[in-house]
Amino acid sequence: MKLSLSENIRSLRKQRKMTQEKLAEALGVTVGAVYKWESGQSQPELNMLVNMADFFDISVDALLGYRIKDNRLESALERINTYCQSLDPAAITEAEKVLCKYPHSFRAVYDCAKVFLVYGSSSHDSQQLKRSLELFEQSKMLLPQNDDPRISDATICGDQSIIWLLLGKQEKSIELLKKNNAGGIFSGDIGAFLSIYGDSPEEAGKFLSEALLSGVSTIFTAIIGYVFLFRARNDWASAMDILSWGTGLLTGLKTENSPDYLEKTLAEMLVLLAYVQSKGGMQAESSDSLKKAFTTAARFDTLPDYSLKAMRFAEHMDQTTVFDIFGTTASDSISNLIGLLKDQKFAEQWAEVAGDEK
Repeated sequence: MKLSLSENIRSLRKQRKMTQEKLAEALGVTVGAVYKWESGQSQPELNMLVNMADFFDISVDALLGYRIKDNRLESALERINTYCQSLDPAAITEAEKVLCKYPHSFRAVYDCAKVFLVYGSSSHDSQQLKRSLELFEQSKMLLPQNDDPRISDATICGDQSIIWLLLGKQEKSIELLKKNNAGGIFSGDIGAFLSIYGDSPEEAGKFLSEALLSGVSTIFTAIIGYVFLFRARNDWASAMDILSWGTGLLTGLKTENSPDYLEKTLAEMLVLLAYVQSKGGMQAESSDSLKKAFTTAARFDTLPDYSLKAMRFAEHMDQTTVFDIFGTTASDSISNLIGLLKDQKFAEQWAEVAGDEK
């Protein structure tokens, strides 16, 4: 706890244009005592602190420079989070205080478990990691209090798996992830850990492929969402950037001449790119993108393939069937996307390109 008593005595004395001799006389002490107080060599007795506070017309805590902390849970956790941003060791001390005060609060126990994980992993401190493991286990018992849908027993197990990995228990870490891999949420971690620490590359490839497929699906759903978000902000430059990145990523995932499901997704991305280009005043580029979209869509619809067996890097995808919410065929998806854009002029552009290409 940092106090600023010495600085405050000196500052308050100078505000009143008093010398150390005058202050000593007013308080009935020696000049040497005042000097030691202001230099931090000694501190006044309690009675003298009260007298001095009265003399300067302030409270004792203001004289001391003490500020009462807001120790309500939310404020305490915000303070800990601030410490964590600079890896200030004070976060550990504050976390233990919170745990003493709120031992049966899910939020307190879970957030403090995260704190010990952050500090334990950054310093390779096994004691802090074990403390985190213990707190995560405790937080599972308090899960009925949780109101954050992003946190579940499975996600807590995911955090614990990281700790076991850092403690050198790779097999235990992988096994814990496998038991809690509902919906493939940990497939990427399992695949990576198996590749790095295991001796079964085929098993690792299966999990990595699942993670790649899930990641790609998430990315392109997010890109479509971003396009509509940037449109609402009238930020066509950002929309162009994310679509250019997305189409490049998609092209990089396709094997040459592969008419699989990625072809359908590429057609959708090209239509959105054409729309953004038209809004950005790039009419020639927009027309080219629409033509590419039509050609790509037609290629898919001629020989539709709803698998990802031709996707680069993905393995064991022969039996995987995928779909999106916009339509069964590529042309249906494009029509539905254009309908969602609610732009009559652009819809006419598409109709014109589709008619000319046919």
